[in-house]
Amino acid sequence: MQRINLSQKAEKKLLIFLFTIVPVSLLLLFSYYPLVKMFQYSLTDWNGITPDPNFVGLDNYRTVLTNPKYFSVFKTSFYYFIATFFQLGIALLFATILSFKVKFANFWKGILFFPYLLNGVAIGFIFLYFYKGGGTLDTVLTFFGLEDQIQLWLGNRSINNISLAFTSVWRYTGFNFLVFLGAIQSVNPEIYEAAEIDGANQWDKFRYIIVPSIKKIIFLNIILGISGSLSVFDIPYIMTGGSNGTTTFVIQTIATAFKYNKTGLASAMGIILLGIVIVVTVVQKLAIKEER
Repeated sequence: MQRINLSQKAEKKLLIFLFTIVPVSLLLLFSYYPLVKMFQYSLTDWNGITPDPNFVGLDNYRTVLTNPKYFSVFKTSFYYFIATFFQLGIALLFATILSFKVKFANFWKGILFFPYLLNGVAIGFIFLYFYKGGGTLDTVLTFFGLEDQIQLWLGNRSINNISLAFTSVWRYTGFNFLVFLGAIQSVNPEIYEAAEIDGANQWDKFRYIIVPSIKKIIFLNIILGISGSLSVFDIPYIMTGGSNGTTTFVIQTIATAFKYNKTGLASAMGIILLGIVIVVTVVQKLAIKEER
C-alpha cells in the first residue's frame, strides 16, 4: 500500500511538472527571451539588418528622453487619457442602471458589450468611413440641419485626436461596463433593501452604497485606462497612419524600427514604455495596498 501511495504521488508530481513546463517554456520563449534581446538591442545602433551592431551604451535612451521628436508624442496620449474618464463614467452609469430591474436588460447589456468583441482593425475601418467627408456622421448632421458643424474630422488638427479618442471610448466602454456590472451585482442585496426601508432613493444608493463598495474596481479601471492611453496603436494607425499630429508613442516606435531602420533606438523606446507601464502598475498596487 505504501508503494502504491508513493507511486501515485510521483505520478501526480510528474503530471504537475508536465502541465507546467509547456506554458512556462512558451512564456520564456515568446515573452522573456524577446524582452532580454530587446534590452540588448537598445544598447546598440542595430538597424535590423547588419549582423554586428555597435555598442552605444545608453545613447539611445538619452536620445529618446531629450529629443522632442520621440518623447513629445506622449502628448497625444493626453486625449485618450481624458477620454478614459468619459469612458468610465458612461460605463458606470449604464452598469448602475442595468444592475436594477430594467426591461430588456440582457439586450442592452449585449448592445453595450458588443463593440469590445470587434477586432480593432475592423473598428478602425468602420469609423474611417463614419468620419470621412460625406460619410455617416456628415449625413446625420445634414439631416438635422447642422451643416455648419461639419468638419474634417480626421484632417483638422484641432479635432482629429478627439475623433480618434471617441472611437476608443466606443470600443472599450463595454469592457469597463462589464467589470462594473459584475462588481455592483456582487454587493449584498440586503444592503439595498435596508437602504429602501430608510427612504433612500436611487441616487442615495449610488452615492452611499455602490461607489464605496466598488471604489477599488473604479481605481483599477482608471489605472488600466492610463496604461491603455500610453500604448494606443491600432485605431490611430488604421484611421490616420499617425499623420497630422495623431502619432502615438507606439506608432512612433514602430516607424523608427521598420521605416527608418533604427531598431536599436526603437528597442530603447519600447523599454521606456515598459518602464512607464510598470511604474503605473506599481503605483496601483501600492495605492490598493494602502487602502486595505
